[in-house]
Amino acid sequence: MQVEAFVPLGTWKNVAANARAAEDNGYDILLSSEIAHDPFAPLVIAAMNTSRITIGTNIAVAFPRSPMVVANTAWDLHANSGGRFFLGLGSQVKGHNERRFSVPWSAPVPRLREYIQALRAIWRCWEKQEPLDFQGEHYRFTLMTPEFAPEPTGLPPIPVAVAAVREPMIRMAGRICNGVKLHGFATRKYLEEIAMPALRAGMAQAGTARENFHVSGGGFIATGANREEVDKQLETIRYRVAFYGATRTYHAVFEPHGWQDLGMKLHEMSKKGQWDAMAKQVPDDVLHAFAAIGTYAELKAAIESRFGGLTDSLLMGFPPGTKAGVQREVVQEMHTIPSPFTGFATAW
Repeated sequence: MQVEAFVPLGTWKNVAANARAAEDNGYDILLSSEIAHDPFAPLVIAAMNTSRITIGTNIAVAFPRSPMVVANTAWDLHANSGGRFFLGLGSQVKGHNERRFSVPWSAPVPRLREYIQALRAIWRCWEKQEPLDFQGEHYRFTLMTPEFAPEPTGLPPIPVAVAAVREPMIRMAGRICNGVKLHGFATRKYLEEIAMPALRAGMAQAGTARENFHVSGGGFIATGANREEVDKQLETIRYRVAFYGATRTYHAVFEPHGWQDLGMKLHEMSKKGQWDAMAKQVPDDVLHAFAAIGTYAELKAAIESRFGGLTDSLLMGFPPGTKAGVQREVVQEMHTIPSPFTGFATAW
């Protein structure tokens, strides 16, 4: 199993040291996310200060950005990292698109599918020096002059993954993408009964082998050197379960368990601004369904039980001040957990 880490998002001056430390400690993937800061800029610094670790967005919001703009940024990151970049995209929800980004909303699955197809048409134009002629319902790209086309890289195509929670988006990921970014708000029952069947259906349509498709995430990890540290992380996860569970888009995860009433209760509390009280509504049995739980010594068994055979990479965080040797030991232990993914297909 691969292990992921995040770059610092608040200040760029810490990115170089953190990226080097992640690579030295054996992490496989270094992620940047679009929360309060740009998701691409820190990866430029990470790319220039590492040589082996994969870098990628987890995720960048697609629809506020033209596919041409994203294609160009991703191309430069891929080329200048020696082919170590992957592009993680997400649709975000309607309210954020319309009221935070001021972009029109339409059905996200067909639009994001076309977005990715447009990206690949642009990249193929640049790498193979072919005419650009992509014409879809949402996007149209028919002009590319030599002055504006970057040089071919000689590298494999840029892998694309999408964030997905509901069946239609997961199925689209399997059919169109190279990977899927499953939300941390997920249980094993949801993965087995909803996510993976939809993913396999999409992959079958495309003829994609599971070993060439990357599945990331699908739950949380609560760990530490002792039980006190584990319990502290569990309370942080309890709040996150309440926070995400308040959004009706994520209630599909509650459905296999029959926890819809909890979801609606959290939703009503969020509308009243009762954020601080919501975590107390998440009982222990619900909390434990969302996480692999155990001290560092117990973690491998906990992850195998919670994620084994389903997930190829997980985000691993340590408390501030954790010694590098401890981090390396835990990461190496996680590497011994089998996963289906072996590598992305390299053919254009």
